[in-house]
Amino acid sequence: MIFTKRPSRLHAFATAFFASPTASVAFCVFVAMTLAAIFAPLIAPQDPYDLRSVSILDNLLSPGEASFAGVTFWLGTDGQGRDMLSAMLYGLRISLIVGLASGVIALAFGTLVGLVAAFSGGWVDAVLMRIVDLQLSLPTILVALILLVILGRGIDKIIVALVVVQWAYFARTVRSVALVENARDYVDAARGLRLPSLRILFHHILPNCLPTLLVVATIQMAQAISLEATLSFLGLGLPPTRPSLGLLIANGFDYLQSGRWWISVLPGVVLLVLVVSINVVGDRLREVLNPHLRG
Repeated sequence: MIFTKRPSRLHAFATAFFASPTASVAFCVFVAMTLAAIFAPLIAPQDPYDLRSVSILDNLLSPGEASFAGVTFWLGTDGQGRDMLSAMLYGLRISLIVGLASGVIALAFGTLVGLVAAFSGGWVDAVLMRIVDLQLSLPTILVALILLVILGRGIDKIIVALVVVQWAYFARTVRSVALVENARDYVDAARGLRLPSLRILFHHILPNCLPTLLVVATIQMAQAISLEATLSFLGLGLPPTRPSLGLLIANGFDYLQSGRWWISVLPGVVLLVLVVSINVVGDRLREVLNPHLRG
């Protein structure tokens, strides 16, 4: 009975999700970009992080133009001579790593805080939520900028900064959902059976919070990718030797007026498509997982 019930639920979920053509296209685009980022070392014609494979003589080549060595750069090169296709694939990889890693860590920490606040109540709930309110009242970009100025550059530093500015959103969301679940009959029954508090918290309340958490995590992942690109554009993200999408956009900003549009525009288009696809998938998940929003 168990083995026939789970596939049916998954099939029903997949059917409801892919009933939307827009969401189906967005999901396919996101999967394709993720696979391209994972297999970037195999797909990219050049390793943009290896300075030995980059020649300054190939700088500022337009899309489709060949170098002196006869190599054709289909998407052109930037001011340092990096192949734009390779740089965007590796930059896409960094964006996805940062978005996923920061989202998972912030999700875990924020979920723990929200569950403890909802289940404990009283002064514990009041103190934790005041900390959350303080965090949410601060401008996200300002907090991230201050942290990166203190911590310095590096992908691990960016992840730490994004976790700090994201966890409060998860904590607030989980607390709201957990408060509703905490008042339901099955939780009272579990307490009546004198089950341990941790078991009630993680085996009864948390699973019912997961659908909402999944939607919030998807949206926050898109926001984390956008924020990382913004920080890199401002020069506080990764070092110049490891270009991300935001840094690639920043590198080509000065060349826009000279007609070399591809250095900024192409990474910007990739970033836009990635963020939009994630947001569309998240919005569809919200509709499917919330029966009140189903059309």
